[in-house]
Amino acid sequence: MAMYEKKPIVFKSPDLTKMQVVVIDHKTKIFIAMGADPVDAKNRYLARSIIKK
Repeated sequence: MAMYEKKPIVFKSPDLTKMQVVVIDHKTKIFIAMGADPVDAKNRYLARSIIKK
């Protein structure tokens, strides 16, 4: 029987200073890559939320 050593799971959160904020409504904000289209990101977010409902 071989013993395997478990590697710790390392989760690196994204650097929000390198991302731009898109305001969906007064309580929802999403972060997208710099240079990405904020209008397109907002439309995709809203389309997904409609599908979920």
